[in-house]
Amino acid sequence: MTADPAAARRAGRDVRAHLFLLAGNRPGAIHADTLADAHDYGRAAEAAGYAGVWIAEHHFISYGVCPSAITFAAHLLGATQAIEVGTAACILSDRHPVALGEEAVLLDELSGGRFRLGVGRGGPWVDLEVFGTGLDRFQNGFGDSLDVLARWLSGEPAVAGNRRFPFRPVPVVPRPRRRMPVWVAATSPGTVELAARHGMPLLLGLHADLAEKASLLDRYARVAAAHGHAPDSVAHASAHLAHVEDGDEKAARAVRAGLPALLAGTREYVRLDGTPAGRRDLVAYVDRLIDIHPVGSPRRCRDAIDRAAALPGVRHLLLMVEAAGGRDRTLDTIHRVATDVLDLPARGSRYEHATPRG
Repeated sequence: MTADPAAARRAGRDVRAHLFLLAGNRPGAIHADTLADAHDYGRAAEAAGYAGVWIAEHHFISYGVCPSAITFAAHLLGATQAIEVGTAACILSDRHPVALGEEAVLLDELSGGRFRLGVGRGGPWVDLEVFGTGLDRFQNGFGDSLDVLARWLSGEPAVAGNRRFPFRPVPVVPRPRRRMPVWVAATSPGTVELAARHGMPLLLGLHADLAEKASLLDRYARVAAAHGHAPDSVAHASAHLAHVEDGDEKAARAVRAGLPALLAGTREYVRLDGTPAGRRDLVAYVDRLIDIHPVGSPRRCRDAIDRAAALPGVRHLLLMVEAAGGRDRTLDTIHRVATDVLDLPARGSRYEHATPRG
């Protein structure tokens, strides 16, 4: 299934629309209900005709109450039949790359090739202490982790470790029948260049505008080509906030009313060195997101998605639809974006959850 926006059609490219789920916990909500709602959103995405669903991963904060994106993905893959399900992203600094690689291959094989693995460096947070990987792993170990993970997913029959992960050659079981791609969440030039050297596609976040993303993609193309990869063959993903109403100002008001409560959860991060995690001006940040993303009338959203789809190398648009409110509001947004903005042919009737909460 494809979003097929006009800019992509003109360029002869297939750009696909997915959901990007935070599973963010709103004040007063129960974590279990938030997770169940996110699962419902994934099933609604399949019914509405989206190409896939990607789930975020966070530890110890209410901004996202899914601590294992790969576990959530497994559950959603088992509850769906057609859509791709991805992680956006597994925090590689917290995990051994072989353990993550084994789970990724297992999910991809059991789902008939529908699993998509995205990984990120993470941050200098307390999870490095809790899981015992440490600050050096975050600061200096991401490249070594990607190296082991890439070789594990390459289709080779056996893999040995490297300097940071020293282990003898071991068989890859289960062995992937094809090289599995790994999307790398990237916000800095250094991470972009690291992904480019491996030929791994980027996963670009919500905070960057199109000009910033285009700059990162241009850097990626230059570095990838210098390392023998064909940049034109790489299918990057780009995340965007999406909310549609009958008018631009009505959509902006809905996001201003609903999104700050989710973003406030980012203030719960605990840094290893004990310094404050930062106090971003949430009002100003929400206004920036409204300005740079498809938030507004169907026409404004279509225009914004067309521009996003024209980013060089981007083949997957990940749409975050949880900004305006709770479960019913989000289900309505999933449906309206699919029908009023993307014109997706639905796979089935509009999804409704039959089980009451509580």
